[in-house]
Amino acid sequence: MITFGSVLRQGRGRLPLIGVVALAGSVTVLALPTVLGRAVDAVVADGEVGRWVLIACWLIALGIACDIVEVLAGTACVAGTTAWLRDRLVRQVLASGSPATSRFGTGDLVTRVSSNAHDAAQAGPATVTALAAVVPPAGSLVLLTLIDPLLAAAFFGGVVVVIMVLWAFTRRTAEISLAYQETQGRIAAALTEALAGIRTITSAGTVSKEQRRILGPLPQLHEQGLRTWRVLARSGAQAAVVGPLVLIAVLAVGGVQLVRGRITPGDYFAAAQYAVIGAGLGSLTGVLGELGRARAGITRAAELTAAEPVAYGTLSLPAGPGRLVFDGVVVRAGQNVLLDDVDLDLPGGAAVAVVGPSGAGKSVLAAVAGRLRDPDAGQVRLDGMPLGALSHAALRLAVKCAFERPVLVGSTVGEAISVGNVPSVPLLHAARATHVHDFVSRMPKRYATSLAEAPMSGGEAQRLGLARAWTAERLLILDDATSSLDTATELQISETLMGDPQRRTRLIVTHRAATASRADLVVWLDRGRVRAVGPHHELWADPGYREVFG
Repeated sequence: MITFGSVLRQGRGRLPLIGVVALAGSVTVLALPTVLGRAVDAVVADGEVGRWVLIACWLIALGIACDIVEVLAGTACVAGTTAWLRDRLVRQVLASGSPATSRFGTGDLVTRVSSNAHDAAQAGPATVTALAAVVPPAGSLVLLTLIDPLLAAAFFGGVVVVIMVLWAFTRRTAEISLAYQETQGRIAAALTEALAGIRTITSAGTVSKEQRRILGPLPQLHEQGLRTWRVLARSGAQAAVVGPLVLIAVLAVGGVQLVRGRITPGDYFAAAQYAVIGAGLGSLTGVLGELGRARAGITRAAELTAAEPVAYGTLSLPAGPGRLVFDGVVVRAGQNVLLDDVDLDLPGGAAVAVVGPSGAGKSVLAAVAGRLRDPDAGQVRLDGMPLGALSHAALRLAVKCAFERPVLVGSTVGEAISVGNVPSVPLLHAARATHVHDFVSRMPKRYATSLAEAPMSGGEAQRLGLARAWTAERLLILDDATSSLDTATELQISETLMGDPQRRTRLIVTHRAATASRADLVVWLDRGRVRAVGPHHELWADPGYREVFG
């Protein structure tokens, strides 16, 4: 779980350095008025001015050096923490899988990992800077007390008001920043969805409608931005009013004490400088604004890390034919039941077609069989072993999935097939079995062709997805993975699939009667329940079954 403390701990290598140089800079700021005051007294008394001026120059140089080191260390700290946060969030998203992250839009996820992570990484330097900023006014109060307690009293009243203004600003900024980041995430999510379906949007002539949908939250974003500036302006104005009042109060009291001979001209000069330091607390709105945005970014990162990653067991599969058993499997999505008490005992080595009307739960059944999501109740076993008890390596070697719209991962066509470091011989075998080799051989660099330079039809992309899954050792799951193939290619792949020489169990989600007719067994789903199981030719006698295929 990402918390404010865990983000701070990532900067432990640099935050102490930032703290030390910030403290040294604060001490320099506090020392300089006193040294300049001594120089003023030396001028009045015709004393040794040069020594105090030289000390002042050294203090100024030290302050500049501290500022440079603080900026460099702060930048490095933010960069390192940002990299850690992004690494942690990406790993969390990938480990949690689709069910745990489905409530976040893709664009929202990208926003959290990119810009929000950078905002969150500001927490360490901003916290140290804010704490170090307390030293100058606190030190000014102590030094003014040493000069004259009445000066300290005049200074203290004004600084308390400035602190109250800054506290209110920080609290309001954190609230507004969180709302602003959430709205940004909604816009990014809508844009990502539109980009994924840009061809459909263009062909349907709904570009204007999509523009309005995506940019719909902009007025809300605009209002939140205005609220940020209003809070900043109000706080800045309040600090700007209080600051001069502090200075006037200290100068007035100091003038009276100077006339009375209780302080020297140098003390009066130093007191004025300390009053300016106290009034300068109002300039901390920038740092505190960063702190507010950091807290908002951490809140959004914590929402991601709250998702439980998929837990794997440590066991391997025993020898077996690939028998797949669903025992009282229930899957819910909110109040909707997607699979309702599904009991199936599918023989090992069989080609099993899964059919049913839209929304019957076919893809959900396939996802549960491949452990792409876990059932809310019940259990799925492969050769007697619960899928949840298998190690990650054992599960993913034994079970592989191909989808209707495969996402091709990798930089080349070959990498898109061998995304699990599959050796070259199985890769070529899978490519030939799924008839990928035919069109890849015509590409300029064959399997080394860049995916970006390999324009493919939907059917060719599906074949690459099939080839990627073909190396499954025990269970091959096809979720409508041949829907974009032409009839001839689909027939060729279907014959290879049904006559699989490895005799793996094949679970095939399909809408085609021809595919179901070639399967050994058909599972007929309807509204999340198993309506019937049997060979296609037997089920065909039921009019309801025939309606499934239109």
